[in-house]
Amino acid sequence: MAVAAKDLLINPRTYAPTFDAETTRILTATVEHFENRGLTRLVDDYHAKAWYDDFLEFVAKEKLFATFMTPARDADGDPEKRWDTARVAAMSELLGFYGLSYWYPWQVTCLGLGPVWQSDNAAARARAAASLDAGGVAAFGLSEREHGADIYSTDMVLTPQPDGTFLATGGKYYIGNGNVAATVSVFGRIDGVEGQDQYVFFYADSAHPAYHLVQNVVPNQNYVSEFRLEDYPVTEADILHRGDEAFSAALNTVNVGKFNLGFGAIGLCTHGLYESIRHAHHRTLYGKPVTAMAHIREGFVDSYARLVAMKLFGDRAIDYFRTASPDDRRYLLYVPTTKMKVTDEGEKVMIQLGNIVAAKGFEKDNFITIAKYDTTCLPRLEGTVAINLGLMLKFMPAYLFLSEEQPEVPTMQGPKDDDYLFRQGPTRGLGKVRFHDWRTAYAAAAHIPNVAVFTEQAELFTQLLMTAAPDEAQQQDMDFLLAIGDIFSLIVYGQGILEQAALIDLEPDVVDAIFGFLVKDFSKGCVTMHGKDSSTPEQQAWALSAVRKPVVDQARFDRVWGEVVSLADAYAMNP
Repeated sequence: MAVAAKDLLINPRTYAPTFDAETTRILTATVEHFENRGLTRLVDDYHAKAWYDDFLEFVAKEKLFATFMTPARDADGDPEKRWDTARVAAMSELLGFYGLSYWYPWQVTCLGLGPVWQSDNAAARARAAASLDAGGVAAFGLSEREHGADIYSTDMVLTPQPDGTFLATGGKYYIGNGNVAATVSVFGRIDGVEGQDQYVFFYADSAHPAYHLVQNVVPNQNYVSEFRLEDYPVTEADILHRGDEAFSAALNTVNVGKFNLGFGAIGLCTHGLYESIRHAHHRTLYGKPVTAMAHIREGFVDSYARLVAMKLFGDRAIDYFRTASPDDRRYLLYVPTTKMKVTDEGEKVMIQLGNIVAAKGFEKDNFITIAKYDTTCLPRLEGTVAINLGLMLKFMPAYLFLSEEQPEVPTMQGPKDDDYLFRQGPTRGLGKVRFHDWRTAYAAAAHIPNVAVFTEQAELFTQLLMTAAPDEAQQQDMDFLLAIGDIFSLIVYGQGILEQAALIDLEPDVVDAIFGFLVKDFSKGCVTMHGKDSSTPEQQAWALSAVRKPVVDQARFDRVWGEVVSLADAYAMNP
């Protein structure tokens, strides 16, 4: 029997995770914590910008961060501790369900630990593990006010001392948890050293007297800090990485930590959907429920399809993450797709739901208002859409034209310590990564009408690249390349969605609805490319030739709408 799409979405009333006993206990306890706390406290704290001491007390009591974020090699024999991407993603989605105010300290702790767990400094790893076990959080001291995340230009300078130690001086900006983190991974450079050898990651503690907290740079619950180090003493015991290893540690940490963004968006949108459909279905205008209006139903079905697609792609990306190895680095494409595409889709979902609920989405007593704002943050805070699309473009030739037989990737939800994530090694050689044939997933679903239409568009895209590819000037024109990348991302996104849908035997009606919006998005991408200043006549002709209308099926639409409206009374957060 096919799986119903609505069963993929978190519902605290029926939440029953299928992990091992301790993982399930912590996830369930997290639901109970927020539900017992209630919606009124959640929204009041959000608008009052109240620091979440009670949440961090809960984290310490349940050893949430310690259990989920300590790799097995640093667990001191505790069998419950491991870095298990499946349960990390589940917690990211669950915390996102209750808002970024609770997802964010989890997320930046994940980032702050990345350079530590990749380090060969056993003492530093033990120090971080002990801090986590005591309920501590971590921070990722990479970005700076003047340079952002441009790590080539860091102004955090370590001055060598006669005894072989260093004194670190400089500022960091936009550092989450920087007010309370006992583990702060700080990126800097050694004064007087040239080239790659100058760069270093070192371990700092926000409680040290040479660590000066300047301000919270954002007006919300989270503490996104600016801090300065003034002659902060750094010994060899504090050094995590030097030279090329420091660069790789920064980028590999982003691969591991920022994968969580998509799951935060899924959680936010799921809660937003429940509140929106409940409000609209029980509100009467002109003698009828708001949901009787055709455009309202269309908006809900599109939002639902987009949300389910986010969930499908994210779950499939987990599998590629967990099967990664030095010989299989396909995950490096699915990471930016998750960061960029899933979060961007989350914003679209909440904009559309906000349009439906209208004024309700501005009131202070509901979650919709929170979700509308929070979903705008995710595509922008942890690497912009442009950066992630640019990274995806590096894989485009190999993905589309150089497919090779690759190991089949199974569903990876079982308990496993994903140790490879902390030994990814150098970040070079992206052009050598090879992929399996993307057409396989599409061919297996060719019987679904809108999959067939989208497959035709995807094939046309390969023809564009063979017959009217970007010329030398266009390859330097990032505006034009981003238009190409946006279309390419849809093909990768669709492949992951189809693979996961097949693995779980998802109902075909929802798959057809998903590819209905992907056909429209592909067509929109073609029109955008057509209008670019540098597009050639040949490219413009191709763009118009690739525009398609989705297959319309009213009976299918009505069935999917039936699923959506069934959620109207499925969940409401405890008051």
